[in-house]
Amino acid sequence: MKKIFVYFILLTAATGTAFAQKYAEAKAILGQVSQKYRTYNTVKSDFIITIQNPQSGVNEVQNGSLLTQPKSNKYKFSLYTSAAKTAITQEITSDGKTQWTYMPKEKEVQVNDVNNNAEGMNPAQLFTLYEKGYKYIYTGLQKQAGKSYQVVELTPTDAKQAIFKIKLLIDKVKKQIYSAQLFDKNGNRYNYTIKTFTPNPAVTAGTFIFNPKTYPGVEVVDLR
Repeated sequence: MKKIFVYFILLTAATGTAFAQKYAEAKAILGQVSQKYRTYNTVKSDFIITIQNPQSGVNEVQNGSLLTQPKSNKYKFSLYTSAAKTAITQEITSDGKTQWTYMPKEKEVQVNDVNNNAEGMNPAQLFTLYEKGYKYIYTGLQKQAGKSYQVVELTPTDAKQAIFKIKLLIDKVKKQIYSAQLFDKNGNRYNYTIKTFTPNPAVTAGTFIFNPKTYPGVEVVDLR
């Protein structure tokens, strides 16, 4: 009996040490990604969003782009009807304080204050969502499209959050997130795959502000 107890203690200690090592590896990887990302004034990326729910048979694919200023939390997030980006289905713009959600089909723009809570994750947090409110662990390498990526899994510290797990695939050489897969409690899976990543593109002063005058006929719905 004593031998079994001693073995259990040793096994528990070994497991704890291995977990601590995986945590330290994840922290180092994410730290490198964050450090590099925050050296840029602006970042533009094109991506594909896949929305799946095996239980209800949902399998949707959307194309999008994200332009952001990491240091100011400003962003412009656009979804398109096709990869050719011929028409916008939705556009979210924020100057860091106010958020405008424009829906061309409805000819409407909704105005809200920016929600900085973890539950109200905004598109600008796609590359930094792991920095607050998450525990993380490195789970090894995964091959995708013939290339190996570092895998880090996140779990929220608040168990009440709808998103209960996030899986990041990270390019070790570029120190960039290649994809982010979000799992929610309703069985939905949201996978963001980054297709292009352009540091420091030129932007104008009005890029992160929605101006209704440039959208004739749009109805402004202020929800603040």
